Amino acid sequence: MELRSEQVRCGVMRAPHRSLLKADGVTDEEMKRPLVAVFNSRNDIIPGHNNLDKICEAVKAGIYMAGGVPFEISTIGVCDGIAMNHEGMHYSLVSREVIADSFECAIQGHAFDAAVCIPNCDKIVPGMLLGALRVNIPTVFVSGGPMLPGKQRGGAGPTTDLNVLFDGAAQVQAGTMTEEELKFHEDHACPGCGSCSGLFTANSMNCLCEALGIALPGNGTIPAVYAERIRLAKHAGMKVMELLEKDVRPRDIIGEAAIHNAMECDMAFGGSTNTVLHLTAIAQQAGHPITMDDWDAASARTPHLLKLQPSGPRPLLDLYEVGGVPVVMHELNELGLLDLNAITVMGSMQEYLDTCCPAADGEVCRTHDNPLSPQGALRVLHGNLAPDGGIVKKAAVDPFMMKHTGPARVFNSEEEACACINSGGINPGDVVVIRYEGPKGGPGMREMLTPTSSICGMGLSSSVALITDGRFSGATKGPAIGHVSPEAAAGGPIGLIQEGDSITVDIEGGQLNLNISDQEFAARQAAFVPPAPKHDHGVLAKYARMVSSADKGAFVS
Repeated sequence: MELRSEQVRCGVMRAPHRSLLKADGVTDEEMKRPLVAVFNSRNDIIPGHNNLDKICEAVKAGIYMAGGVPFEISTIGVCDGIAMNHEGMHYSLVSREVIADSFECAIQGHAFDAAVCIPNCDKIVPGMLLGALRVNIPTVFVSGGPMLPGKQRGGAGPTTDLNVLFDGAAQVQAGTMTEEELKFHEDHACPGCGSCSGLFTANSMNCLCEALGIALPGNGTIPAVYAERIRLAKHAGMKVMELLEKDVRPRDIIGEAAIHNAMECDMAFGGSTNTVLHLTAIAQQAGHPITMDDWDAASARTPHLLKLQPSGPRPLLDLYEVGGVPVVMHELNELGLLDLNAITVMGSMQEYLDTCCPAADGEVCRTHDNPLSPQGALRVLHGNLAPDGGIVKKAAVDPFMMKHTGPARVFNSEEEACACINSGGINPGDVVVIRYEGPKGGPGMREMLTPTSSICGMGLSSSVALITDGRFSGATKGPAIGHVSPEAAAGGPIGLIQEGDSITVDIEGGQLNLNISDQEFAARQAAFVPPAPKHDHGVLAKYARMVSSADKGAFVS
């Protein structure tokens, strides 16, 4: 087996390289072994990442037990919850590309033979996936695991989580929650380390790593604080050495079949709409591009099997307790919806199903013949306002709001919209439009969790729709349509909407339309001049110049 690391440790001309490795404590005996990167996003600020030192040590132990020499490499992370609703959110999606770049630089610069990636939260998972596909050395993913759900007073009633705080802030303003009640949730909703405890973006992506075949079973659902998570990390370290021996690489695993399977699982999960953005970018990087039409087709053929927080009352912990992601894959396979040509870290997809995938319990995860809905949990919308598509989490929409027509309330930033919502300026029946928040226009395609939570907290989630060229947190619920493409800053029709225009949101029909005449539409297009970029320096300006539209995954090639 020829190893990449021979470039830095073999032959008389590599004596300087060996000397530097010996400065790290590497022995002559270890110098003969494969060198394996442990790419870790551990930091003190993100709750989902402050336990990753323990995960990293376990991964390194697994690598060493299996005959490799591990080296920890660090990268950045941005906590979407802490970044929400201020300037910091401009940097969240941008960090995905920075992480991919840092993986490529560190791995290629040191000629590692293999890698184990340790992400946990929102953009870190897809950032590492993009980097792994670029470099294409044997790689396994193991996340830090989800946070346990918070408990209500006395342990009674439904669990609590971070989303309760975003909704609760608006409920206090509306007079339906006291500050004392809000303080209780503030103290108890996030009880410790791990990625936030619902099927939000981080946990959705960590579950989809299993569906993609790049992570071991349990990656998305074993709680962060369980000893089982440490054992999983050790097995990930051992597994990467097996993949190295067999020369199985990310592009062998994340092929067309794996992307298909991940899309199927995504529709069955009812997770974050951000997964559409990230999987589209991952597919592009893997060389198997997908379109919004492909997502629409996946939604039409795939049943919805799970209703976890924030779409339903159950925490992600419940899915772990009935078998995790493999039970979802079992039910999809019963319908013939999985592509068995996929390769996983466990072997062929058929081997994976035979050894890892029990049947569903029927309650937490519905069986294939008794789904929550025969169609997927996410829905693609088109129409004259979204020629290239938009996305909504259909599973989290009140049935009363599946079709809605109302007057447009137009805002050119998230801040403008929040000020109006929180002051009571939005009325039942309105359609809130937030634009110039797309990949280029934001820049960085900010998440609109605060306005959607404010609408919910004000008691308007069953009477007000929201559309944006930005995106939504996995915690968002209600008729919130994001990723509207083309975005306003690129001349998209969402930039043509005027205050009071009639807009129709038809989720079942897959349509998003501005109800004006063709002549008026054409006249507005001819007169439209997008505003100057909001940022003219630094990483945001660079990102705005290079990024693709949301329907292409906000991909930076």
